[in-house]
Amino acid sequence: MMRRLALAIGPALLWQVSAAWAQVPSVRTTYHIKQLAAAAVYLDGGTNDGLTEGMRLKVSRLALGDPQMKRLEIGEITVVAVASISAVCEAKNPAVAIHLGDTAELSPEDAQLLVQVRTSKSIRHAAQTVTFTEGDPIEEELRQYVPRPPSPAVNRVRGRISLEENAILDRTSGVATMQEGIVLRADVTRIAGGYWNFTGYWRGQFTSRRGAATVTTLQDILNRTYQIGLYYSNPNSRYVAGIGRFLLPWAPSLSTIDGGYFARRVGKSLTAGVFVGSTPNPTAWNYDPNRQMAGAFVAFEHGSYDSVHYASTAGLALTRSHWHPEREFVFFENTIVVGSRVSIYHDLEADRLARPLTSDGNTSPRLARSFLTLRFQLSKALSLDFSHNYFRDVPTFDTRLLGTGLLDQFLFQGFSAGLKLSPTAGATFYGNLGSAKREQDSKAALNYMGGLILTRLPFPFRVDLRYSRFNSSFGSGSYESVTLTRQMGDKLRFDLQAGLQSINSSFTNQTRTKYGSASLDYLIRTHYILGTGWTLYRGGAQNYDQLFVNFGYRF
Repeated sequence: MMRRLALAIGPALLWQVSAAWAQVPSVRTTYHIKQLAAAAVYLDGGTNDGLTEGMRLKVSRLALGDPQMKRLEIGEITVVAVASISAVCEAKNPAVAIHLGDTAELSPEDAQLLVQVRTSKSIRHAAQTVTFTEGDPIEEELRQYVPRPPSPAVNRVRGRISLEENAILDRTSGVATMQEGIVLRADVTRIAGGYWNFTGYWRGQFTSRRGAATVTTLQDILNRTYQIGLYYSNPNSRYVAGIGRFLLPWAPSLSTIDGGYFARRVGKSLTAGVFVGSTPNPTAWNYDPNRQMAGAFVAFEHGSYDSVHYASTAGLALTRSHWHPEREFVFFENTIVVGSRVSIYHDLEADRLARPLTSDGNTSPRLARSFLTLRFQLSKALSLDFSHNYFRDVPTFDTRLLGTGLLDQFLFQGFSAGLKLSPTAGATFYGNLGSAKREQDSKAALNYMGGLILTRLPFPFRVDLRYSRFNSSFGSGSYESVTLTRQMGDKLRFDLQAGLQSINSSFTNQTRTKYGSASLDYLIRTHYILGTGWTLYRGGAQNYDQLFVNFGYRF
């Protein structure tokens, strides 16, 4: 009797087990680039798809109608911040410029991790197994519990730490300074089995000797543009948090914040949170190392990137300078993406100053900043953008970074148009053209910037040539620069940049500057890395040479 019951129930039970296994959610491994802003790349997927900080993706491009064998490998990006249906990534030196609509493929290791997570969730919801006093051995084997290995993301530690020796020779005073420092690059995921992740890059000096360290070098300024922090992102939790130096995932227009944020997901589309910190990035339009900022925001995302996707953030913030009241402002960011062809982005700040501007004490709200851009991806090889940029006050970024290309977004104040054109797989041309007119100007000035990226040359280097002429609220001038990059597998990387900058501004006494920098990183065997670099700077106020050598461990 019992055997007949087992024979009757066995097939039904086997079908239920097979159905439960078949219902394991599929894992999404392919994403698309939905937005580009400064050094950030935005994906059309987030925690709802299982993405977490530290995951790596390969970016590629395929023209419409071309076979898969013609797919162009562009480079690698790393997830640095995640929202429910979007993610902010950092580009790892792409071979060519990343465009809207490019494809990002999850690395095999991270894809396997997502499969294991989704599979484990489905197994937890499987029906209870019925126990038989006797039965078929094959059926008994199906009921056995099969131990699964732990997630590879748990306590995964990758990065490098190096000790660095700096030598700076001030050519004006003849004073030599020696500095010791540390270089840290870390990607630590699922710390202690939880959902905290530590990722980012930091480089700085902690001692100085044999001279008065009065020269703030170009390398010192670039070191302040780093991002590093501790982030909490749990796909099974409504809470998101981060502490360190970061871009707020829902409002990157606020630039880098040195502090922390805390947010809660309300449903699938709404997120509300708070943030606090300072404004330490010298490439920010409102840069001030002595400014403190705090605020709150609400973010909303809806739609599909296959058709129309909409994201909006609104917030309120206040700032203090040396802890004295400065501004109270509201900020808005809106993004509309129509498939992979059209995107509209706008950010705005309107403020009320703490100190009155007139004798009657008037502190009425005023527009402080506005940036609008429309991008059209006409084809894989051609994209156009139209922008309008407005600043009420003069931007306070560090003008010594003009020639590096990090401040190009501030050169056009007014209407401008730009394009990116890749006529061949080894060449990309980009440029902007616009007019700028300040209140004190009698007529508008023509600003233009252009560049050419070459990746397939007789010598094995990626070459970026750039020229710009500008007339803006902070001054007028021009710069030319050339950048050479060579990556040979995982063992050797070489970078060289040289430039000439001319500027006429009341905010700096350096009118003409020549600079050059070179760096080399070499991986010794598996874990040890040697780095060296040199910088030459010749300007009206600063003239120095800088040499550094670092040696460290890669883990």
